[in-house]
Amino acid sequence: MSGTVSGKTSPYGVKLIRGPFLELAPNDHHVADVAEFQRLAQALRGQGAHLAADLFSGAGGISLGLEEAGYDVVVGADHYDAAVRTHAHHFAGLSLDWDLADPDVVDRVAGLIKEARVEIIAGGPPCQPFSKAGRSMIRHRVQLGERDPHDERRDLWRSFLEIVGIARPRAVLMENVPDLALDREMFIFRSIVEELEQEGYSVHTRIVETWRYGVPQMRQRLLVVALRGGISFEWPQDAPTKTTLWNAIGELPEVEGGWRPDGGAEGWTEYEGPVTEYQSRMRRGVAVADAHKVFDHITRPVREDDRAAFETMTHKTKYSDLAPEHQRYRNDIFDDKYKRLDENDLSRTITAHIAKDGYWYIHPRQPRTLTVREAARIQSFPDYFRFSGPPSAAFKQIGNAVPPMVAGAVGKSIRAALAAGDPMDFNTRDISARVARWYRSRGVDDLAIPWLKSDSRWVFVASEILLARASRTVAKTFFPAIQALDVNPGSVPTDDILSILRDMAAGVGRSIRAGLLTELATEMVKNPDALWAPSINRAMLPSIAASIADLTELAIPLTNEDGLESEEPVLTGKGVLRVASRFLGNDVDKRNKLTDGRLAVARLVGIGEESRDSQLGLIELAASVCTIERPRCSMCPLVDYCAFANDKRGEPTSLF
Repeated sequence: MSGTVSGKTSPYGVKLIRGPFLELAPNDHHVADVAEFQRLAQALRGQGAHLAADLFSGAGGISLGLEEAGYDVVVGADHYDAAVRTHAHHFAGLSLDWDLADPDVVDRVAGLIKEARVEIIAGGPPCQPFSKAGRSMIRHRVQLGERDPHDERRDLWRSFLEIVGIARPRAVLMENVPDLALDREMFIFRSIVEELEQEGYSVHTRIVETWRYGVPQMRQRLLVVALRGGISFEWPQDAPTKTTLWNAIGELPEVEGGWRPDGGAEGWTEYEGPVTEYQSRMRRGVAVADAHKVFDHITRPVREDDRAAFETMTHKTKYSDLAPEHQRYRNDIFDDKYKRLDENDLSRTITAHIAKDGYWYIHPRQPRTLTVREAARIQSFPDYFRFSGPPSAAFKQIGNAVPPMVAGAVGKSIRAALAAGDPMDFNTRDISARVARWYRSRGVDDLAIPWLKSDSRWVFVASEILLARASRTVAKTFFPAIQALDVNPGSVPTDDILSILRDMAAGVGRSIRAGLLTELATEMVKNPDALWAPSINRAMLPSIAASIADLTELAIPLTNEDGLESEEPVLTGKGVLRVASRFLGNDVDKRNKLTDGRLAVARLVGIGEESRDSQLGLIELAASVCTIERPRCSMCPLVDYCAFANDKRGEPTSLF
């Protein structure tokens, strides 16, 4: 092995050279025009092939996984030229550098896919934030089942859904970050589910921890699988063992930071061969002539002071633990600036950030950051898979990719589900409608939380502060009195009202809660309209807890002079997660409440015309029917499908 290194003599050569820039030729079956593409698609279908399209494809992580699952990827589209060149090298058909935010491009791509009779459309469209006014317009169209107008530019997730709506593939695989579950309203996620169900698809969602499918890193992705015709789906089983970082990269040759092989982009490092099962998997597909070569085993150079710092680190070392002479950044801000990876555990998530800064990815044994090939291995790209452009572009493509092993596992489950064709008995819209109808059928006197049906925000907030978690008898006794002490919008509760409420609270041992109402009244004097804004201004009304503000906006939405309505937050409190957990037969009430838990609730309530009443219905179900002890399952509108009621705990419903 020979090569070059930056500015000093080393076992690996002399000076560092930048690059190299890898030029990749198109695939032998790459096509250049639409007519040729249609002939290719027809020929493949004639051979019994199952065709796939990968939108927002990047380098092709999903594409590679789908091909391993038995699909032929014939369309890839992205707007990053290096990634498009990579995709064109590895996959047949069309690899398009087209902007899917352009409505005309959406129509062209949808037409190509439809005419080619593609079976599955996959992709990971970015989900950009947008204004509340934009949400309001989209929500209205989603609820009415209307198609988007041809806006000049559109959100990319909506472009993806429009292509699905036009092309009508048998299956859809959509990927994104779990942060969609952290949005207060979960608007994008709920809209995606609603639109796909309106198109006649069964929808199945999960936050996948990629290590469960054999990928050697701690990485979560939100996956949406949709199957035309309401078909049931089972997620892949977990891999039998967890692949550690050293299982994945431990046999790769030692190299020094900044080392480059002779031969530029076609240079290679001597390779002795795989040791573990994962390493053997990564060598599949490598040409016989390259059996003792590993390509792209290169990384950025290391400063001497960083090298000295890396030498002192273990995987437990924080940046603030380093000796002062090794700290180039403020340790109160950059406590995780350097991270040496643990060889006996999973790697931290490989992201596109690795293209700019490798300090989060320090090799577990060598004083350098990860090489391109090591990063690719950790993402489960096999060793034959190469990336167009310079190393920085390769790192970016790797970090942005969906791990192929994840896409492969899910792709196989999709094919199995389509082959079986088992129907799914219900969907989000059905469940939401059932709960909403049950809730609307209940009179105020039937409710354990009667203020859920109040139309006054003052009455609602006062009841929630004074009566939350009170016995049903106390709530029923005192709620009518609170109703009688209503306050008009824009007004302030009088001293007489507050005095009566304090006396009531004292009678049931809730004087401290009454004190909060007094504080709230004082705040309302200074800001008389704050309670009646579509979004309650908690900076002006700090006495109202965030959970109460959210619940109030859910139960009593208001509209301002610009026509903007209160958001519809997805709530997990007041026992709702208990209902979701029992219905689904899982433990979302105990783990990952902010992600898995909120996804579960969102899947029960949807975002259609029934969603507000459905969410209020779940709250009432938790209080009066699906109680902690002695749940009254026979009274529940979800009893027919509930895993708990049907003694199928541990057998999650196919909805998720």
